[in-house]
Amino acid sequence: MTMDDLVIRSRRAVLPGGERPASVSVRDGRITAISPYPSGDAAAPAGGAAVVDLGDTALLPGLVDTHVHVNEPGRTEWEGFATATRAAASGGVTTLLDMPLNSLPPTVGPAALAAKRAAAEGACAVDAGFWGGAVPGNLPSLRPLHDLGVFGFKCFMSDSGVPEFPPLPPEELRAAFREVASFGGLVAVHAEDPASLAPPSGGGYGAFLASRPPAAERLAVERAVRLAEETGVRAHILHVSADACLDVLEKARADGLPVTAETCPHYLTLTDEDADGPAYKCCPPIRDAANREALWQGLASGVLSCVVTDHSPCTPELKRGDFATAWGGVSSLQLGLPVVWTAARARGHPLHSVVRWMSEAPAALAGVPGKGAIAVGNDADLVAFDADETFTVRAADLHHRHPVTPYEGRTLTGVVRATWLRGAPAGAAPAGRLLTPDPRSTQDPCSTQDPR
Repeated sequence: MTMDDLVIRSRRAVLPGGERPASVSVRDGRITAISPYPSGDAAAPAGGAAVVDLGDTALLPGLVDTHVHVNEPGRTEWEGFATATRAAASGGVTTLLDMPLNSLPPTVGPAALAAKRAAAEGACAVDAGFWGGAVPGNLPSLRPLHDLGVFGFKCFMSDSGVPEFPPLPPEELRAAFREVASFGGLVAVHAEDPASLAPPSGGGYGAFLASRPPAAERLAVERAVRLAEETGVRAHILHVSADACLDVLEKARADGLPVTAETCPHYLTLTDEDADGPAYKCCPPIRDAANREALWQGLASGVLSCVVTDHSPCTPELKRGDFATAWGGVSSLQLGLPVVWTAARARGHPLHSVVRWMSEAPAALAGVPGKGAIAVGNDADLVAFDADETFTVRAADLHHRHPVTPYEGRTLTGVVRATWLRGAPAGAAPAGRLLTPDPRSTQDPCSTQDPR
C-alpha cells in the first residue's frame, strides 16, 4: 500500500460527474484516490500526508488552454515561455498549447519545432505542447511534424497578419486536409473568407467591424465543413465570433461530421460598445450584444465545445494607434477563468460547465494525456478557486510580458488562490514539462457535453 504525499480537500470539488465535497489524494504527482470529504476523527489522513483543506473554496482541475501565442523564439519581446506560463499558472491554467505563429521561425517543419522546443525547455512554469502549421509549400512536412508530436495543424484561409505564415490557397487547403486525414491528425482553421474582407474605411471601431463581417466567417466555416466531409479530416474551427456560424456547425454535428468549434472569453463578455481603444482589437472582431448572447446559447447546446483564450500579445507600441493600424490580439491568459465565470454565473451556468468548457473539452479535443479532469490516474493539476470573491483587474498585477488588457478596471468574480502542477505549487519555478499527444485520449469534446 503506497502512502500519499498530499491530500487536498474541498466541499466544492468539481469532478467529472459534477460538484461535490471530496478529498483528492496525490502520490508522485498523480491522483491516487478521490474520497468523501471527512468529518470528525476522519479528518487526519493516514500516513502523515500533507493536508490542504480548502473548506468552501472550490477545487478545480487545472485549465487546458489549447490556443496560446507564446511568440518565442524570434518575437520574445512580444511574449515568451517564462512570462506566458507564469501568467498561466496565476490564472489556473496548468497546460497550454502554443500556436505555430508568431514565432520566428514559425513551427512549419521539424527544424522549427526543434527550435521551439529548445526555447521552451527549462523555461515553463506549466506544461506546454505545440501546434504545427500548414502553409503553402510545407505539405511534405506535415506527417514528420505529426510523428514528432505536434497536437495538430493550424492554417489560415485569409491573411494571418505576419508574412512568414501565409494563408493556404483553395487547392493547397484541400491537399492539407487530405494529408492530415491520412494519418488521423487534427486541423485547426482560422476561418474568415478572404474575398469578404476589406481594409477598414477609417480608424474607428465601426469601420474595423464592418471590414470583417459575419458573412466572412460563415462562408469560411461552410467551406471547412465541406472539406471535412470530403476528406474525413477532424476539423476544428478556431475562435468563433459570429453567431451566423452556429447553424452551420450544428448541422455538421447532426450530420456526424468530425467538426468542432471553440470561442473565446472576449467574445463571450465584451461587445462593440466596449471597444474604446486598440486593446479590444482582434480578428475576427468582437461583435454586438445580441451576437454575444447567441454564442452563450451555442455553448449551452454543445455546438461550441471549448472556451480558450487565443492569448495573442505584442509590444505596447504595436497596440498604439487606431483600429486600422494596431496589432490585433487580446491578452487574457491570466484572466480567462474569472472573466468566463463572471459572465457564466450571471447567466445561470454552474461552475462545472465552465470547467467542462475550459479544461475537459480542450484536453479531449487535442488528446492531452492525463489532463482535463480530477480523476484517478490523471496528473494532480489542481486549482483552488474562490468562486464568490471579487477583484478589480489592474494591469500591474498581470504576469504576461506586456500587461495590456481590455479588462483593465473591470470587477470580476472568482479568484485563483493556488495552482498545483502534479501536486506541487505552480508558478514560482520552471517545473513544466513539454508534452506530446496521446492518440488514445483524443475524443470528440462534444460527446460527453454535460447538461447545464
